[in-house]
Amino acid sequence: MKVDVLLGLQWGDEGKGKVVDVLTPRYDVVARFQGGPNAGHTLEFEGQKYVLRSIPSGIFQGDKVNIIGNGVVLAPDLFMDEAKELEKSGHALVNRLHISKKAHLIMPTHRLLDAAYEAAKGKNKVGTTGKGIGPTYTDKISRNGLRVGDILENFEEKYAAHKARHEKILASLNYTDYDITEVEKKWMEGIEYLKQFELVVSEHEVNRLLRDGKSVLCEGAQGTMLDVDFGSYPFVTSSNTVCAGACTGLGIGPNKIGDVYGIMKAYCTRIGAGPFPTELFDETGDKIRAIGHEYGAVTGRERRCGWIDLVALKYAIMVNGVTKLIMMKSDVLDGFESVKACVAYKLSDGTQIDYFPYDITEGIEPVYVEMPGWNQDLSKISSESEFPQAFKNYIDFLEKELETPIVIISVGPDREQTIER
Repeated sequence: MKVDVLLGLQWGDEGKGKVVDVLTPRYDVVARFQGGPNAGHTLEFEGQKYVLRSIPSGIFQGDKVNIIGNGVVLAPDLFMDEAKELEKSGHALVNRLHISKKAHLIMPTHRLLDAAYEAAKGKNKVGTTGKGIGPTYTDKISRNGLRVGDILENFEEKYAAHKARHEKILASLNYTDYDITEVEKKWMEGIEYLKQFELVVSEHEVNRLLRDGKSVLCEGAQGTMLDVDFGSYPFVTSSNTVCAGACTGLGIGPNKIGDVYGIMKAYCTRIGAGPFPTELFDETGDKIRAIGHEYGAVTGRERRCGWIDLVALKYAIMVNGVTKLIMMKSDVLDGFESVKACVAYKLSDGTQIDYFPYDITEGIEPVYVEMPGWNQDLSKISSESEFPQAFKNYIDFLEKELETPIVIISVGPDREQTIER
């Protein structure tokens, strides 16, 4: 058996959670492979709305195994809140949710470091969510990390040593006005809560499941353009959000990758700081934000909105090896007389390029193709045959430009508003 990978192709917030939930019935296992509680996956079904931060989106399908892989960073207190909320709504987790012993723990002092580093950057802030993700990955890479497996033996001693090291760094940054007593108390409760789950060596588990003929769906967080290697550096997240991240974040060989589902919106959004070539600063951008409810699932921050960027999407399809595309939020563009798609970048010297360059921070002007809008409510449509012709033309244009089939189209937030082509 091979694993299929599902990931975002833009700046995150593409709607991955909903699609994982829709696809889960076809799989035995759903596994998260990177990121942390800075990214929220929103799901709506049966009149309920759920926001997941660390728990895989396959958790709502009763008999599926869900795995938090070694590439994820986990905040025990936030995880406990999230899990208890799900249990309260009738979704039992114990025995179905497995957590890698090699996943790194986000400590309370990691959040302080996050704030201190952002403050030190002044006007060059990267727009972090302040959840401690970056400092946790920094500790991991510098071989100073605290892992889930560490909670099983001499934990208080290990924790104290890591905390003392962080406090020295905070003092050196003149960041000393804080009190984490209450946060730390709840964090330790989260550590005890974690112990009831099955703590596994995820690379052994995933490969055993594959040998046993089980089907696995790997769920990414954030988006390709936020990848630490291939995104708009330094305005990126701290992990590999691309398909290769599934290999390192779960212990899967590259030859085990099957289909790669790439998710995109029918337009584009970005949250936080950083370049965004197709960003709209006018009424159109405001209208997209309002209709699409474009506010962060975790932070509540306004998302920046713009037209779809095919230059960036071609790049994302290339680095991920995408085999199938999924287009979300098509219904948000229902009321527009015309829609636009960026097909090239015009540089400051007047030259045009149709590939994603080394740096997009300055002097990039999008070159657009404009098409008629469909001016019809898509949200009530239940099959492809009902699509208005202008919408079909938009889909055909995107497939031709991106050279990849669009196999699923979402026309609303509910699980049922998903059309397979």
